[in-house]
Amino acid sequence: MALSRLAAEFAAEIKNHDWSDAPYRADRAGHQRAFDGNNPTIPQLGPRETEILELNVMWVAAQVLAHRDPNFDVYEFAEACGIAPRLIYTSRGRKSGGIINGLRQDDGGFHRPGTYSSAPTAPVSAAT
Repeated sequence: MALSRLAAEFAAEIKNHDWSDAPYRADRAGHQRAFDGNNPTIPQLGPRETEILELNVMWVAAQVLAHRDPNFDVYEFAEACGIAPRLIYTSRGRKSGGIINGLRQDDGGFHRPGTYSSAPTAPVSAAT
């Protein structure tokens, strides 16, 4: 199944960003160290630390998308974000439970963004 346009755009931004120095600088979306010229950031995460940061960013965006879109596929999204295949699939090629388990959910579905509940919010009544 193809990602929604919104999910594909989130994935493209996540994949395009150089996460290796994200904890050390506030920078625009799509930052690439290669474009830094003579002033590259000195500190840089190692490859594994960078993968973990990218995975967490993917999960944050996926939480909102999974809550909003009943057809959302977190595995397809993880691939589109550029998450390492070894983190998405087992050595036998099956979907890793770790990817779906990174999202907050309960028997009612995926949790609403910013909460730990999938229960619908109470409607707000208009003041009369």
